[in-house]
Amino acid sequence: MAVLTNTFQTTQAVGNREELSDVVSRITPEDTPIYSLIEKGKCTTYHPEWETDELAAPGANIREEGEEYAFGAITPPKRLGNYTQIMRKDWIISATQEVTAEAGNVQKRKYQKLKKGVEIRKDVEFAIVDTNATVAGSTREFGSLSTWIASNASRGAGGANGGFNIGTGLTVAPTDGTQRPFTKAILDSVMQQGYQNGANFRHVSVSPYVKSVFVTFMSDSNVAPFRYAVSQGGERNTIVATADYYEGPFGTVMIHPNRVQAVNGGVARNAFFIDTDMLSFLWLRQIQEDRDVAKTGDADKGVIIGEGTLKVHNERGLGVAADLFGLSSAS
Repeated sequence: MAVLTNTFQTTQAVGNREELSDVVSRITPEDTPIYSLIEKGKCTTYHPEWETDELAAPGANIREEGEEYAFGAITPPKRLGNYTQIMRKDWIISATQEVTAEAGNVQKRKYQKLKKGVEIRKDVEFAIVDTNATVAGSTREFGSLSTWIASNASRGAGGANGGFNIGTGLTVAPTDGTQRPFTKAILDSVMQQGYQNGANFRHVSVSPYVKSVFVTFMSDSNVAPFRYAVSQGGERNTIVATADYYEGPFGTVMIHPNRVQAVNGGVARNAFFIDTDMLSFLWLRQIQEDRDVAKTGDADKGVIIGEGTLKVHNERGLGVAADLFGLSSAS
């Protein structure tokens, strides 16, 4: 039937509140696998340093009865260091908007403070998995994980390791090689190198795409068949196409999909092998709100800021499978 003349409809109204959820969903996930796994500590300077030492390689130790002692030279430990990096998030909201009723309250100070805190935590994770070498000076940057690893690495053709330069006190970025698919052979190669160098890998952080490739290792002829028991009641049928742990010839590791490593191809191309005893994050200034921001107008200003650095206790306890197709089968 036709609408009666002069019926006032919602399409003519100007004051109806939009039907929005008051609980605003943050689409960006809050998980930070590597940062969450490793120990947190403190530092008291923008350039914390530490020492690392190694045992001599095992060898024949056979001495003649009654022989005089001969004393070998002591090899001093290596002195390493990293620079702290300042990370900041900020916002400004007019005083009127702060007190205005709003669907979701997404533009209020309390919400922005929480949101920016989550974002800066994810920025820490990004800085860890990035490929940036150490930068000193006033705009400091800590050396990312990939720039430290020089021992346990599998790289594509033409790729080269970076590492810590004792002379400059800075890390050197690795050289990219030809990209290739992630394979069980690459996984075993890095784990074997780590085992021989004394590492105890327990975790591997990869992009979501690389995790999906890892799952296909279940069909490898050298992998034991995978089985999953379902309930006997018949109320649920389950197709299982995932695996989280890999138990190989040189240990067992958990494969963590890391959403931060899907931000771009530069960070997606690396799979990081981690012994959590060999890695930590040091805070010079914990992530916090700067409460001394001056009020200079009719608006509320806010700043979340922190300063910290990555401490690599011994790079031989870490590994990388680099130059992988990390976003797709061809990128």
